[in-house]
Amino acid sequence: MINDSHKPKAIILTGGMLHLYDAKTAHGLIRGTDRYEIVGVIDPVHHGKDAGEALDGIHRNIPVFATVDEAITVLNSLSYCIIGIATVGGVLPENFIPVIESCIRKKISIVNGLHDFLNDMPSIVSLASQYSVELIDVRKPKNKKDLHFWTGDIFSITSKVIAVIGTDCALGKRTTYRMVRQACEDEGLNAQMIYTGQTGWLQGGKYGFIFDSTLNDFISGELEHAIISCSKETHADVIFVEGQSALRNPTGPCGSEILVSGNAKHTILVHAPMRKYYEDVPEWGEIHSVSSEIELIKMYGSKVIAIALNTEHCTTEKAIAFQQEYENELHIPVLLPLQQGVKKVVPVIKKLIE
Repeated sequence: MINDSHKPKAIILTGGMLHLYDAKTAHGLIRGTDRYEIVGVIDPVHHGKDAGEALDGIHRNIPVFATVDEAITVLNSLSYCIIGIATVGGVLPENFIPVIESCIRKKISIVNGLHDFLNDMPSIVSLASQYSVELIDVRKPKNKKDLHFWTGDIFSITSKVIAVIGTDCALGKRTTYRMVRQACEDEGLNAQMIYTGQTGWLQGGKYGFIFDSTLNDFISGELEHAIISCSKETHADVIFVEGQSALRNPTGPCGSEILVSGNAKHTILVHAPMRKYYEDVPEWGEIHSVSSEIELIKMYGSKVIAIALNTEHCTTEKAIAFQQEYENELHIPVLLPLQQGVKKVVPVIKKLIE
């Protein structure tokens, strides 16, 4: 982990969406990143608050400002502004453009995780050149010559591979796998992570690739290459792989590659018991039951070793009731990551390694 004093200072742009699913990139960065020191958020709806308290009630000393001008009167030595949203289709909202231009004029470089690339916008490119700042499009696809095809070498590694996948989008899969990795490290295990989305890279991930910016023919190969590289270079006891979307979310079914091509023989499944429909849209269908998802994962050759609950719209009492219900039904650990942490899954992981 990099010391904060050696990390470049960054602000996050959320444009009034800090409280929404669309700001999940910001949510991840507020909770922690090894690549940047997050010192503020630009959000006119939540200005005056602490970003951590606005997110989950935990004070993190990250103030929220209404404008960039307001932020720079308080903050010094800003290097980057990170676009902290992940919209449907990766579209950059029009109202973000003036704020981005304001940052550039103040010589703040822009980090963009959307599919709309800043380097494809002539006016932004020209302005960035004028003020000598960087435009970093995290989701820009690799050149074909740099991509890897699946080889089968995944079967030769000794590290245990555990998938962290969910029953829907925006459940906290990335947050869960970071917390479980840290809990394993605290117990003396060499635990590593494979990121598969732009936020994982923004949080400082060393091993991984961006799933939805990769040509389909090379997804399995990029996944395998990341896991093998991680295993060989770190000699990891266990490698956690970040899932995207869900196996049966019709807007982007995803996860089978991790189980099959990544040879993840064990899975931590993330679920929101109060969410009925995929992404809360009735027309997209009801989310399948946890037991049904476990059976599907089993068909892919992987065993679910724990459930992690996203407790949105739950009181603490309701969350604990769901935890007890699933533990009685499934006879595996059920985690409440934000309320209780994730330590109760570590003995299970230790047993797998032994």
